[in-house]
Amino acid sequence: MRSSTTSGLEQEGPSARLEASALEPFRVSFRGELVLPSDEAYERARQVWNGAVDKRPALIARCSGVVDVVRAVEFAREHELLVAVRGGTHNVAGHATCDGGIVIDLSPMRGLGLDFVRRAVRVQAGATWGDVDHETQAFGLATTGGLVSTTGIAGFTLGGGFGWLMGKHGLACDNLLSAEVVTAGGRVLRASPDENADLFWGLRGGGGNFGIVTSFEFRVHPVGPLVTAGPIFFRGEQAGDLLCFYRDWIERAPDGLTTVVNLATAAPAPFLPDDVHGKPVAIVSGCYAGEPEEGAKAFRPLKEFGAAVADLIGPMPYIEMQRLVDGQWGPGLHNYFKSWCLPRLDDAAIETLLHAHEHAASPETKIQLYHFGGAVARVARTDTAFAHRDAPYLLNIAARWSDPAESDLHIGWARELHAAMTPFATGGVYVNFLGEEGPDRVRGAYGKQTYQRLVELKNGYDPTNLFRVNQNIPPARSEA
Repeated sequence: MRSSTTSGLEQEGPSARLEASALEPFRVSFRGELVLPSDEAYERARQVWNGAVDKRPALIARCSGVVDVVRAVEFAREHELLVAVRGGTHNVAGHATCDGGIVIDLSPMRGLGLDFVRRAVRVQAGATWGDVDHETQAFGLATTGGLVSTTGIAGFTLGGGFGWLMGKHGLACDNLLSAEVVTAGGRVLRASPDENADLFWGLRGGGGNFGIVTSFEFRVHPVGPLVTAGPIFFRGEQAGDLLCFYRDWIERAPDGLTTVVNLATAAPAPFLPDDVHGKPVAIVSGCYAGEPEEGAKAFRPLKEFGAAVADLIGPMPYIEMQRLVDGQWGPGLHNYFKSWCLPRLDDAAIETLLHAHEHAASPETKIQLYHFGGAVARVARTDTAFAHRDAPYLLNIAARWSDPAESDLHIGWARELHAAMTPFATGGVYVNFLGEEGPDRVRGAYGKQTYQRLVELKNGYDPTNLFRVNQNIPPARSEA
């Protein structure tokens, strides 16, 4: 960091403050809102989804459009400020904020535009999946979006992005047609298969390492408005048999069916028997991206398995399925995730998961299994920077709690399960589920060849590593 006389910072570190003389020219050129620690709006503006993250940026620049993003990047570069980019703030590692630097906040940029001829939607980077679904579903269209409607589109897509349509239509990044990007040098580029194709490849899974994406253009598909979807609940003592059934059933399931298994604790929901409340439960949630009648057929084996305590699978609006679990994933709780890609779900792995489920330390904690198949698996591994299409299962250990004094307990539980599942894992991990786990785990999110290609891309588009508040891929010069 340069001295305050040249950088415009009165002091370094988390409590750094920008001098008025440095800030005023930026304020004049910036149409959005600048939020400083002295402002009433600051405390709310600095908060992110993960309550375990508590950072204090020197400045929050709430951008009104692309020019504001360019101005913010230029200001950060001129004053050597640490840069965090904020979209929906759901990133578990808290990369939407930083200590002592600038947060380039895209959340005011939520415009959308549908192209009915090309079946595409262009979305500004501050939008959430709820915003996208609201527009597209009015015309019976959708693209693969998040499982929680308040999730921002940007970080989600840049890391890969999986949702209820991925079995039939692939990941969010597979549906990306083009992107508008502000580079570290302040240039505005279009990335697509025909323009800056190398950058386009890297944006589909490589995270926010190469620039700030200000808008995304997605392919949309006819979906709904009614789909066959929902969750089915089983008692915890049935979880082992359910998982054994699930691994065989899902291999034969049609591509249109996307499912997620949750080992969780039952909430006091009115549709669950009273004697289940607060007890371990196993939940399979799914969505069939096709005709509701075909969906009913696809779900039939699951619905006929065992003795479910609640079966909510049936015809429902797709937009309702998209926000079904929003209440379970609201902001403010402390979150700690650990993740692995799994090549299979064998008996020993199931027993390990069941033991951890039984000893989960928080009723908010979940053990999740996502199944990748269909359209996700059919994309060649080298076509995008999302590198783990050949691993059919993604395990996410989601420890969640409210009392900061209990952090060691819940983090310890998650780490213990993660270590116990290591023998069953490929070594790969989903980049959007990574916390602050070090460079080796970032490499594990891509594999050797993909990672090296991403480093070369970083060398070209961000050689000084301006965009490093992320699951960082340093340029080669920085790694030496």
